[in-house]
Amino acid sequence: MSSHPLQKTMSRARSRRIVLPPVQEHIMKIEDVVDSGDYYGAQQMYKSVSARYVAAERYSEALDILQSGACTQLKHEQVTCGGELAVLFVETLIKGKVPYGDNTLERVRKIYQNFPQIPLPQHFGEDDDVQQLSEALGAAKTRVEGCSSFLKAALKWSMEFGPHKSGSPEIHVMLATYVYSESPEVDMTRVTYHLVRGNNPKKFASMLVNFMGKCYPGEDDMAIARAVLMYLSLGNLRDANCLIDELKKQEECGELEFPDSELIEFIIYLLLTLQRDALPLFNMLRANYKPSIEREPSLNEFLDEIAEKFYGVRRRNPLQGIFGDFLKMMG
Repeated sequence: MSSHPLQKTMSRARSRRIVLPPVQEHIMKIEDVVDSGDYYGAQQMYKSVSARYVAAERYSEALDILQSGACTQLKHEQVTCGGELAVLFVETLIKGKVPYGDNTLERVRKIYQNFPQIPLPQHFGEDDDVQQLSEALGAAKTRVEGCSSFLKAALKWSMEFGPHKSGSPEIHVMLATYVYSESPEVDMTRVTYHLVRGNNPKKFASMLVNFMGKCYPGEDDMAIARAVLMYLSLGNLRDANCLIDELKKQEECGELEFPDSELIEFIIYLLLTLQRDALPLFNMLRANYKPSIEREPSLNEFLDEIAEKFYGVRRRNPLQGIFGDFLKMMG
């Protein structure tokens, strides 16, 4: 038997009138539990206490508890606990319909900065403990998964309550940076996906140079081409040019040996072509450099997107290919 609407209204009013102690009392009490090493007990307290404030629609206080809890657990390297509270923090932002803004973005950043950053062992000899390596890799995977879940949730919040259709550029950069620095095996395509939606092409250039020092011989040009084409597929000619300019500066400083290949030649000509209304030249470039472009199937997909963005060339099925795969991956 369902409650009468008036009863529901009165119940909500009563819940808002519940006398709850100042948030700082809870925070200090639970921090003592964490310091004693009872991480699980503290986790249950963070969740139950914050839930009472959410039920009373006192979202600001609930957010204070969850932010404190996430940061405290993460400082103690309790990634699973801290990551769970971090996601609850974002869920509470959504429940409270908290708009995207600098202050809330800074709160997201503070939680992000507390996710542990632990260098992986680089060299193992015959006598090294395989179990130790296995544990280090497992812990790294847990860190990346925890931070990724939090930041992906934050991106969805920023899409719903902020001005950026693709989500906050700052959060994209945070996610890319953590995945790049902490993953045992870096998926540079995934990192690039987020960086091109970010707002820091200079940082992207530095990470790309670092990655190029680790990738397979002869693949440096592909890493650059993929990054530039992903920027251009979003219609972002400015940051694509900025990325190339930064890479050239790094070459001048001796940090990078700029690849000399037909694919890089194509990218340079393409950037010049897109500054003009020159669809015939664009098509001619694609034809002339077809063997280099076809080294990776995704490049043609990006070029189809670029033709649509810059020259209005309609794609027959825009969700096919690489972008359909990306949408599935990011969903």
